[in-house]
Amino acid sequence: MNMHTIDVKAPPQPTSVRETGLAMVMLRDIFLKTVFRRHLSTASTIAEALCLPPGLTNEVIEIVRGQNLLETLGNRDSGGHVEMTYALSESGKARAIDALAQSEYYGPMPVPLDEYKAQTERQAVRNISISKQQLQDAMAHLILPDGLLDQLGPAINSGKSILMYGPPGNGKSSISNGIRDALGDRIYVPRAIEYMGQVITVYDPIVHEKAEESIEDTRSLRRSGPRFDGRYVRCRRPTVITGGELTLDMLDLKYNPVSRTYQAPLQLKSTGGVFIVDDLGRQEDPPQALINRWIVPMESGYDILALQSGEKFVVPFDTLVIFSTNFHPREMFDDAALRRIAYKVRIDGPNQDQFLQIFARVCQARNLPLDEQAIVHLIRNLYPTVKNVYANFHGPFLVDQILSICAYEGIAPQMNPELMDRAWANLFVRED
Repeated sequence: MNMHTIDVKAPPQPTSVRETGLAMVMLRDIFLKTVFRRHLSTASTIAEALCLPPGLTNEVIEIVRGQNLLETLGNRDSGGHVEMTYALSESGKARAIDALAQSEYYGPMPVPLDEYKAQTERQAVRNISISKQQLQDAMAHLILPDGLLDQLGPAINSGKSILMYGPPGNGKSSISNGIRDALGDRIYVPRAIEYMGQVITVYDPIVHEKAEESIEDTRSLRRSGPRFDGRYVRCRRPTVITGGELTLDMLDLKYNPVSRTYQAPLQLKSTGGVFIVDDLGRQEDPPQALINRWIVPMESGYDILALQSGEKFVVPFDTLVIFSTNFHPREMFDDAALRRIAYKVRIDGPNQDQFLQIFARVCQARNLPLDEQAIVHLIRNLYPTVKNVYANFHGPFLVDQILSICAYEGIAPQMNPELMDRAWANLFVRED
């Protein structure tokens, strides 16, 4: 285990109906809906669909059979081993259809909210302590201002909110992603959670990246299934990135009135990881309103969500919130909001030496030969026209422009003062 990670305790497999924490009626109805919708007929395929261990699945099968909702059809050879086959009875089909009318959710059994809270506590992002070396390794691909990592390190280890601000194009988004990469361990994300009989889907393949199993682990999985509760997915710590499209209603439960199912909001999906609000100030809702929505969760460690019925309930809020903006904080927030954002880090543009390092690194990566005359011309003649203000994005922009010109002219990739002038002309808007 790396020194910066915590020893995340895996959720144990439930071995009985009682240990699932779910009411028998909910277990039965999800079982029936899943068998009905997916046309399942064997205990192994049902166990896989419900994400339950085989022994527990057989226990549920016997209960459902005892209620005359499932019938035994006989044995069938499946992949070299014989399995009993089943089918829903007419009353089983009727009950499945009735249950689907109440909620279209079927598939993996959900995890009760209280059990999810306990697992969140065991793998809380605020319990992580990353080392200086770990952060340097995660940011090694970036040319950063001196002292920046010494500001970021304590902020990350605090598990509290971070506001990164400064002129555009200087890598705030890249730094945010580097912070995500520094949190290198694995956590367990529930496929769905249950509260008051309502199912809320949490696992999202777009947000959550499954952790690869080792060869040894893979063989073990084939023999006996996962060593943890299969209702969870073992993932990298998640990262949710939003930009100008973020609206306040995206932070509420999403209810689908057709399927009568809920989907977790963005901040719940980012539990145990990082929530990046990029381009703060570009959203439809004012920045102050967005911050106000976050204040209580960031300070208390919990969030309040509401069902369609209006009933409110508490969920964990365990996420490192990173706000990134090109505006000065005082243009967007009052003093109370600024006080509640624990860490405020200014990201300035590179100095001349750092810009040249970035430029050389980009040229090398894109196979554009460096030309001393062109670089001297850029530094001595072109940058003074913009008061020698450098930005991280200038290097990649100029290189891309030069390569595009070379491709259009039908010449080999090359650099000279004339090509640099043509590239520079697209970097800024003329004022005349």
